[in-house]
Amino acid sequence: MTATAQSQDWPDLERFKAKNDSLGLPDEHEQRVVFMGNSITQGWIDYGNPNLFKENTFINRGISGQTTPQMLLRFRQDVINLKPKAVVLLAGINDIAGNTGPSTLKMIQNNFVSMVELAHANQIKVIISSILPANKFAWKPGINPADSVIEMNTFLKAYATANDCYYLDYYAALVDDKKGMIDIYSEDGVHPTIAGYEVMTPLVLDAINEVVQKQN
Repeated sequence: MTATAQSQDWPDLERFKAKNDSLGLPDEHEQRVVFMGNSITQGWIDYGNPNLFKENTFINRGISGQTTPQMLLRFRQDVINLKPKAVVLLAGINDIAGNTGPSTLKMIQNNFVSMVELAHANQIKVIISSILPANKFAWKPGINPADSVIEMNTFLKAYATANDCYYLDYYAALVDDKKGMIDIYSEDGVHPTIAGYEVMTPLVLDAINEVVQKQN
């Protein structure tokens, strides 16, 4: 029964439904920001830097293992309906790994475009994060994602520039000379350590400050 229920809620809309319902709309002057993503976003509140969310009006809507089509399906519930000033979108690595089936880079790009268009249609500013460097998957050892990550980031940067989004470049700050993540910043080559999040935190805060101030 559990497996059946999960298959019927493929995007995992139930995950944050109760929290969203209890959250309510932001106050008039609240600078609400939603972080949308996968385990890398979830890890931020689990262990990476929980105070980032406790001390700010930031909302974490990361779900481990998710791909961009799943995020697109829950984008209205977990982002738009919360009426944030901005959304920080970090996604794509699980698509490259094939977590929910084969996915071309064009398919991933299309899902990013759809989420950005939904956000803009609802007056939400978008911070598009680069995919973090990765040259291996512990759970998919036959895949070398390094060049796909670079190609996706090239697209994301160009798209952000052309479509009034902020491009947040984590990649340059974390990459080693083998197109992977510097060892101190990741134990498995994909997920940041606390040291990795310490590098990422000021970058995302700078992005949020610039985007929210620009909006005001």
